[in-house]
Amino acid sequence: GINLSGGQRQRVSVARAVYSDADIFLLDDPLSAVDSHVAKHIFDQVIGPEGVLAGKTRVLVTHGISFLPQTDFVIVLSDGHVSEMGTYSALLQRDGSFANFLRNYAPDEDKEHQEADNRPALEDKEDEGVLMIEDTLSNHTDLTDNEPVTYEVQKQFLRQLSSMSSEGEGQGRSVPRRRPGAAEKVVLATEAKASHVLTQEEKTEMGTVKLSVYWDYAKAVGLWTTLVICLLYGGQSAAAIGANVWLSAWTDEAAVDNQQNSTSYRLGVYAALGILQGLLVMLSAITMAVGGVQAARLLHQALLHNKMRSPQSFFDTTPSGRILNRFSKDVYVIDEILAPTILMLLNSFYNSISTLVVIVASTPLFAVVILPLAVLYLFVQRFYVATSRQLKRLESVSRSPIYSHFSETVTGSSVIRAYGRSQDFETINDAKVDTNQKSCYPYIASNRWLGIRVEFVGNCVVLFAALFAVTGRSSLSPGLVGLSVSYALQVTLALNWMIRMMSDLESNIVAVERVKEYSKTETEAPWVVEGSRPPAGWPLKGEVEFRNYSVRYRPGLELVLKDLSLRVHGGEKVGIVGRTGAGKSSMTLCLFRILEAAEGEIYIDGLNVADIGLHDLRSKLTIIPQDPILFSGTLRMNLDPFGCYSEEDMWQALELSHLHTFVSSQPAGLEFQCSEGGENLSVGQRQLVCLARALLRKTRILVLDEATAAIDLETDDLIQATIRTQFETCTVLTIAHRLNTIMDYTRVLVLDKGTIAEFDSPTNLIAARGIFYGMARDAGLA
Repeated sequence: GINLSGGQRQRVSVARAVYSDADIFLLDDPLSAVDSHVAKHIFDQVIGPEGVLAGKTRVLVTHGISFLPQTDFVIVLSDGHVSEMGTYSALLQRDGSFANFLRNYAPDEDKEHQEADNRPALEDKEDEGVLMIEDTLSNHTDLTDNEPVTYEVQKQFLRQLSSMSSEGEGQGRSVPRRRPGAAEKVVLATEAKASHVLTQEEKTEMGTVKLSVYWDYAKAVGLWTTLVICLLYGGQSAAAIGANVWLSAWTDEAAVDNQQNSTSYRLGVYAALGILQGLLVMLSAITMAVGGVQAARLLHQALLHNKMRSPQSFFDTTPSGRILNRFSKDVYVIDEILAPTILMLLNSFYNSISTLVVIVASTPLFAVVILPLAVLYLFVQRFYVATSRQLKRLESVSRSPIYSHFSETVTGSSVIRAYGRSQDFETINDAKVDTNQKSCYPYIASNRWLGIRVEFVGNCVVLFAALFAVTGRSSLSPGLVGLSVSYALQVTLALNWMIRMMSDLESNIVAVERVKEYSKTETEAPWVVEGSRPPAGWPLKGEVEFRNYSVRYRPGLELVLKDLSLRVHGGEKVGIVGRTGAGKSSMTLCLFRILEAAEGEIYIDGLNVADIGLHDLRSKLTIIPQDPILFSGTLRMNLDPFGCYSEEDMWQALELSHLHTFVSSQPAGLEFQCSEGGENLSVGQRQLVCLARALLRKTRILVLDEATAAIDLETDDLIQATIRTQFETCTVLTIAHRLNTIMDYTRVLVLDKGTIAEFDSPTNLIAARGIFYGMARDAGLA
């Protein structure tokens, strides 16, 4: 679901649960990531007493206390125990802790219901149409790695969607959706373009591997190192031939002189050539190993550096399996396989050349058959290499979906088991493995095809070497004839090995090709712009200004923010609200330059953020995201990864973020180990860790992207109080679905379809009875 927002994923999850038609439904806070209007719609149409699940057993965990009057039974938990239980009215009459809690945090229910009853039926119908259009697009744009939507299918769908949109909302309506991390994207319901397909099919190179790929690897090894390796292997083969020729001449000496002379001299030269060969073998292997390690390190560093600097759009449109494939299998091939393959290729190449040289020198007539044998050999080699190379490419591409599916299965294992779909996912995995094997097995089988034909060429070499030795026995030296035949007997193995290593090299150099492809993708703006760095202490005021600002997620897509012009004064607290797809999170992405402007500028304290480096900009801003991310390691490392703050500062930040009690109760304290992604902490605790991080950094500008959606109302109230006191002089921009958290803010910005619909104080906006008033009414606040 990389192309769906958190709210859209929750809505798909609710729809999946409804479709399962179970008898008991366990709903774990399914309304936390959607705005109040959508939450009310889902509750009324699905979960509530008049919804499609009416008559089913529904266990709803929720922080939305406005829905409690419509439930049959309420269970109140406190510190892991049931503190109260009963009907909503009975608990109120009991006047216990639950009733006390409601008095402090509940909205005016009577007012909400009265306003809801007075809503025109037409307005409800129009809103329902909007929701239906948004959901339809969200579900259909979830393109998988294996089943990309074709141009024609997408065109038909978008044509139908445009028709649906015009019937419900008027002609030309664009249909919004949101990207991961709750950032809105817009997909036009107009003529489909190939660029509108979110996840493209993985590119497979065709034909011969480009010489530039070999050149890239040679540069990574080092050009001088590459030359030295070739010379060392050539010298090693020359020493081996010299030793054998010397031995052959030594055996002929008695026949020539009828006596053995200078035995110690002959033995000394032979031993020297053997020692030289051994030294050259050792030096060439060491040099190759050093060059291979250097190449692997440089290629991996280039890949990692590029991916760390890739824009967010790359990760939105690229399945994780493709990236994992590069960093696992392809890097493994470069690390472990490529250098030994080159080593064996050079060895077999020089052995084959030296064999032919010795045979031709011993029996000159053999030169006549070299040409036809070479033509036959090259034909076999070209046919085999072209086939095996493409099979290897197909095998590499078909491996990515296996990684993606495995990663998704592990992440969603609890959901898969809950729905009893384990067997289905095993079947899907088997199908993906079978697809991979369709190219893997022929690749292995083609080696047998090669072996038979190369052995035939090798047997021809042996045949002609022996034949010419017999026909020319009167004029040939017995020692050289023996050497020629013995070399010919080895040529089958040498030729077979050489062609296989050539094929393996072409097949495995594809890993370099694939790594270089992902090392040269588009990157973000420079990290630091020398000569254009902000002054020390910037920003001093925290003033943020958008000037005629427009932005789109990728070229060819519709603008998600359109000609925004507004100024947030230093120290102001501004709430940002709007329906799904309005552009709320897009504004925060623009502040951090995760999205670059299509038009206009953003100024912070009068400085154009486009003129400075990303490091200088992002290090001066703090965000608490909707989906908090922690890394494997200690809590101390997650709070202060760069070691900038004292332990006392960290404990104070934990105290202010209401984590002090939890952390102090852990035996390891700040050394508490966070699992991958912080999975051993609740979502609320992870967001509190992000708050503690923000309290430590305390930059002049703080962005809250629905930061308290997964936290109970009481803790939310405490956190809001902390933000008001600790960031009193800071500029705070808050994207909120819980409107009660921003009712005391300086101003509220209401976005609608990427434009500013309203921008004023909450009191004035409610009095104006506009969009914000409608949202506040749905939340029971007006």
